[in-house]
Amino acid sequence: MLRQYELVERVKEYDPDADEALLNRAYVYTVQKHGTQKRASGDPYFSHPVEVAGLMTDLKLDQETIITALLHDTVEDTLATIEDVEENFGKEVAQLVDGVTKLSKIEAMPEDERAAENLRKFLLAMSEDIRVLLVKLADRLHNMRTLHFIKSEDKRRRIARETMDIYAPLAERVGIYEYMREMQALAFEHLEPDAYATITGRLEQIRSTDGGQVDAIALAVKQSLAEAGLKVEVSGREKHPYSIWKKMAERHVSFEQITDIMAFRVITESEEDCYRALGVLHRTWQFIPGRFKDYISTPKNNGYRSLHTSLIYENSMRVEVQIRTREMHRTNEFGLAAHWAYKQGDRPDGQIAWLRDLIEIVDASHDAEELLEHTRLQVYQDRIFAFTPKGALFQLPKGSTPVDFAFAVHTDLGAQAVGAKINGRHMPLRTPLNNGDVVEIIKGKKAEPQLSWLSFVVTGKARAAIRRAVRLKERQEVTSIGRKLLDEIAARLPAKIGKKAIREGASRLHLEDEDDLYYAIGAHKLEDRDVMEALVPGSTADFPAAVEWAQQERAISIKGLTPGVGFLLGECCHPVPGDRIVGLRKPGEGVEVHAIDCLQLASGVDTDWLDLSWGKRSAGAIGRLRVTLYDRPGTLAEMAGIFAQNHANVINLKQAQQDHPFAHYEIDLDVKDLAHLTRIISALRASEAIAEAERV
Repeated sequence: MLRQYELVERVKEYDPDADEALLNRAYVYTVQKHGTQKRASGDPYFSHPVEVAGLMTDLKLDQETIITALLHDTVEDTLATIEDVEENFGKEVAQLVDGVTKLSKIEAMPEDERAAENLRKFLLAMSEDIRVLLVKLADRLHNMRTLHFIKSEDKRRRIARETMDIYAPLAERVGIYEYMREMQALAFEHLEPDAYATITGRLEQIRSTDGGQVDAIALAVKQSLAEAGLKVEVSGREKHPYSIWKKMAERHVSFEQITDIMAFRVITESEEDCYRALGVLHRTWQFIPGRFKDYISTPKNNGYRSLHTSLIYENSMRVEVQIRTREMHRTNEFGLAAHWAYKQGDRPDGQIAWLRDLIEIVDASHDAEELLEHTRLQVYQDRIFAFTPKGALFQLPKGSTPVDFAFAVHTDLGAQAVGAKINGRHMPLRTPLNNGDVVEIIKGKKAEPQLSWLSFVVTGKARAAIRRAVRLKERQEVTSIGRKLLDEIAARLPAKIGKKAIREGASRLHLEDEDDLYYAIGAHKLEDRDVMEALVPGSTADFPAAVEWAQQERAISIKGLTPGVGFLLGECCHPVPGDRIVGLRKPGEGVEVHAIDCLQLASGVDTDWLDLSWGKRSAGAIGRLRVTLYDRPGTLAEMAGIFAQNHANVINLKQAQQDHPFAHYEIDLDVKDLAHLTRIISALRASEAIAEAERV
């Protein structure tokens, strides 16, 4: 652990004007506040924030960031408050500490939700100040270094998975590759211990038997460049175990089939020397087509700049070579942090445009699982480069389509896309883009995102925006159904109701406004009786206990069952009174009742078949329909009107697909019997709003 004077000396080395007294006070403050707290390793707890602060000095960050690192756990784990921090160390430090501090313990949440909620808060906090991210990444890196001290294997795996899925990709996106590689290696060791042990064992074996081959290749590269008059530094290493394992998984090959496990780095004096060195290496050794990338002329989003190439060395050995200047190397290893040195006042906002996309995804994501999916999509994947017709450059994940491109340019452009030209030719919206494509998006005034786009878009931003738009449209459609159903409910009331009664009814049901009431009715979140009582209190006092026929008459009995034997209506065929039915009985289970033509009956060959029939008083069951509407205004309301006219209650409505000019729905209806369901299907088929209607 760093001693107090050692930490201060580190900061003073690169920032002679740093406030030594303030740094000392922060060190003492964290030691005092954490007191006798211990880590899982048995070390004093304050050793953790001190080590995190040390990592920040490696990045040569300003004194406010160093102090934040020292204090980042005090508010969460001690009696200290944000007000205390602000009083002692100023508003800026207090804001940074508040950004890094987890705002609440979320232990009751499921695993994915807990990770997603932390990520949500984290992204919102770091959008205010990127230094929050830098401290958090260092915090996670040090925690990963000591992860093996945690006794619970499940907890170790959970933290490792969160690191692999969230923090390592974030480190990559801000260009701190040193952190990314170490996080991946440590997480890999806990997530795939057998694979980690096998690969590290093989690397150790190669190291002991290759006779210093890495050093020999590095020397040969340096000599060939020196002979061409280039002054360079060359270093070589085996690739990291996780990198090798990932390549094995992607290519579906064994360790023996991986030929490029060695990587070399060439550091030159100038950008011009980078290209000269590349030419020398390509003349000296055969290069592998398709493996050359120029990130100097076209840097990555995180500012990474370098030339990448792969060569075939002696004995058909493949080696990767990265060529860069010393300044590029510093930026590449430490990314945004290299631009945030104490002496630079300008924030590198141009390099964190992707962060704004992440914040937009946070706002658009419906739940925790979606948020994790979208952010993983946003931070992972190799990149391609595509241009607008005016020459603006956009970086996208490999496999991106014109829809992804449109959303990358602007959310509104993506929402209005109806077609695309790629290099001047009209192409389908699902066409994968290639490096260098010029993409022109064709807009439509009344266009809107389509659910089918989710089958081919690859960016988190596009996926989140499409889902948000589809959910909004579905809500509008369900609200429209609810408005129609409310008219039918209101017709049963003893008095006419106006807008005031609807507003007051929504309030009694603890809903925000009339639209929420319509939506709740359309989505069948409310019983008709509850709505009637909310609209006109006391109106159902003299009603039968069940207002609707379904509640009055819903009582199903089955002939052919032994008295007391339970039964369940098949979810696959949704039999209703009037269908010819049979029962399947499995040992130790109840009886499943199926329609005689149910396709699932074929799976019941090893069970007892029972000849069943409906009881005399049976009425009320769930019938499932598949309905295809013409995708135009009013068709959904017309369908809802048909249900209302036929006294059929909508139990569930789901849009299965939207394929212009059609919209496909699956609908569960509460119906009396087969005759009732048949009348509804006939009425649907007679409507000009409906293309097809059939029973599922």
